[in-house]
Amino acid sequence: MRIQPITPGSRPELAELETRIQGARGRISLLYQVLLNSPPVAAGWEQMLSSIRNHNSLPAGLREMIILRVAVINRAPYEFDAHVPHALAGGVPQSTIDALRSAALPTDAGLTPAEAVALEYADTMTRDIAVPDVLFARVAEHFQGQALIDLTATAAAYNMVSRFLVALHIGH
Repeated sequence: MRIQPITPGSRPELAELETRIQGARGRISLLYQVLLNSPPVAAGWEQMLSSIRNHNSLPAGLREMIILRVAVINRAPYEFDAHVPHALAGGVPQSTIDALRSAALPTDAGLTPAEAVALEYADTMTRDIAVPDVLFARVAEHFQGQALIDLTATAAAYNMVSRFLVALHIGH
């Protein structure tokens, strides 16, 4: 790891923030222990990521499949492993989770058309950044309004998470 994590409870000035993170997450993970090196970033991160994870209009399984894909593409195994239990709890079969580990987008993983295009969208956002109009049109057939924003924000936010983890060697 490239930066020392902050041990929860070791700095009184972080007590309130640690309590919020603990309340929202159930624990203070290694990622948040590193984020505590910058309390303003940790606070904003927790608020944004909690909104994306806990107040998202996407079905939980789809949200987690997107997170898993982004983690695979960005070579962030810590993130992938952290979200497998959430994917299972969201109803994603283990066989689908296993298929999502492939660098190539799975084509035969029992996905619905909406799930397949959402994963293609997340893959494209992650690999190419720019999304071609033809793909966006296919995405818009299944996702509009809040669902489209939530889909896009999930892929974008977890690109941030995985890139942070990889850059700082968190969980290596």
